[in-house]
Amino acid sequence: MTEPETGVQHPAETEAAPHDNHDNRRQVLYWRLLARLFDPEEQAALESASLAVVEDIGLPPALLDPGASVDSIVQRHPELAAEFDGLMVPEPEPAADPTADPDPDADDTRDRPAEVRRAALVSKVLLNVFATGTGAVSAGQLARWQSDAGWLERALGCSPGDLRGGRAGGGRGVGPTGSGGNGRTPDLSRLIPQIGPELGALEGDLVKRMHLREVLADPALAARLTPSMSLIEQLLRDKNNLSGVALANAKALIRRFVDEVAEVLRTQVEKTTAGALDRSVPPKRVFRNLDLDRTIWKNLTNYSPEEERLYVDRLYYRHTARRTTPQRLVVVVDQSGSMVDSMVNCTILASIFAGLPKVDVHLIAYDTQALDLTPWVHDPFETLLRTNLGGGTDGTVAMALAQPKIAEPRNTVVVWISDFYEWRGEALYDSMAALHRSGVKFIPVGSVTSSGRGSVNPWFRERFKDLGTPVLSGHIRKLVHELKTFLT
Repeated sequence: MTEPETGVQHPAETEAAPHDNHDNRRQVLYWRLLARLFDPEEQAALESASLAVVEDIGLPPALLDPGASVDSIVQRHPELAAEFDGLMVPEPEPAADPTADPDPDADDTRDRPAEVRRAALVSKVLLNVFATGTGAVSAGQLARWQSDAGWLERALGCSPGDLRGGRAGGGRGVGPTGSGGNGRTPDLSRLIPQIGPELGALEGDLVKRMHLREVLADPALAARLTPSMSLIEQLLRDKNNLSGVALANAKALIRRFVDEVAEVLRTQVEKTTAGALDRSVPPKRVFRNLDLDRTIWKNLTNYSPEEERLYVDRLYYRHTARRTTPQRLVVVVDQSGSMVDSMVNCTILASIFAGLPKVDVHLIAYDTQALDLTPWVHDPFETLLRTNLGGGTDGTVAMALAQPKIAEPRNTVVVWISDFYEWRGEALYDSMAALHRSGVKFIPVGSVTSSGRGSVNPWFRERFKDLGTPVLSGHIRKLVHELKTFLT
């Protein structure tokens, strides 16, 4: 005979259930990691279960996106940077007492919810670094891998680049806090195989798969390339690794693309409505300005019916001078990896406006550091070669360069191009609002692309709208119109 079920659980069973639940969640995340490492195809059951776990513990679903770099996640969720630092450094084990009896309840002291959260973060770093795929690799993909490898080194308690042969830079934009380890000295001697040589081998394989360098080294093959935004992005990212014939061909491709885009933008600038006529300036007395209709009308009293002739004693000319005042244009561009299209377009656009009379143009590019590109603003080609795409976003460093350039606020326009996913968002917004209140024409731009696509941080979008300076997003023609209206 069996006893009937009463529905009452034993105390031990009740206590074990939460532990089992956390252990199961952790196992799901690690099983998904193994599955994605050995098979790029998604396992639907593991993906859906992992998504439920990540959302339940309050982490962003982007952790499960293989295409999202750790940099991009930390940029949108800065609080996670401290968790990635020293993430995989083991806690020092207390010295064992050989005379003490083993504690049967020692396992109950584990922080199982924290272990689940740690499993989600560890899985993200390991998957991004070790799942490199196959086939050709672009310069952007290499830069992203180097950045993710830097985060893995930080998770192991090292500085980015240390494990890959002691190089100082393992990828740009490695977060806003610290350099890994949380103050603890890592002991990596027990790692099998040694992690450093493995990371170096992975990086070397990615570089070998970058066939673009081979194409650039052959002038005949390089001449067949059609310049495009994606190609220019790869060239700008990899320009520091090129030399000789490859570098010369890369510069030629960038120059071709810049000239083509500049021609289109110059036409748009010329077609945009100019400023009002300035009738205080006497018209220039040349034939092309002759107002024939007005001249005839004003001289009709001199018409001789007998001779059937009109005698003209005064010529009238059209006013062509436009009312202009000296203006200063300060363009600030986010040069992080997501803003490549905007960087190229705005660099070229700044050079076109720099060629207009009485317009003083300044150009600043930034990621976690700011660079004043004003000396080269007339040559977009040289400007682009001095940019360094990728990394995080800290607009406060760019604001520190821009503010001293504003001598007369009411004759100054500041164009700020970014997706506004900032590390110090509130401080940057406060300084932007102060510029607007001082009389500066402040134009926040979410993107300036040829296709009109763009993405903007909703937090900034709402606040700019309340400030009365809504974010300008979309096709570059919108920005051309805004600038031409103010400057001419």
